[in-house]
Amino acid sequence: ADRLQGAIPAISLISQSAIMTAYANDAAPELCNAQETYGYCTENDVFIGISTSGNSANIYYAVLVAKMKGGYTVGLTGESGGKMLSVCDLTLNVPEKETFKVQEGHLPVYHLLCRAVENEIFGQN
Repeated sequence: ADRLQGAIPAISLISQSAIMTAYANDAAPELCNAQETYGYCTENDVFIGISTSGNSANIYYAVLVAKMKGGYTVGLTGESGGKMLSVCDLTLNVPEKETFKVQEGHLPVYHLLCRAVENEIFGQN
């Protein structure tokens, strides 16, 4: 046990390819992430949605479901924030319009978010 590290229960929705494929084939592709969020999200969970434009339907609908389930929603978007700006509890907008620049700007943001959560839960090492 002394070699185990602390863990945070987190789910990357994009890694659930079997659920996404089945739901996309049988129901509505734009609701794949919303369906996963509906199944996984509980009150007080934090949902982080990443969309360069802030208008990606699959992420937007998942944000709405997370809020409905009582989760706290964080959006990582580009300059305008898109539709996510008006629905997320917190929106972090990279001040760029070009996709690759927004995505490059998201890298340090989500690494910083992860580090902040680790510090909050486990303290400084």
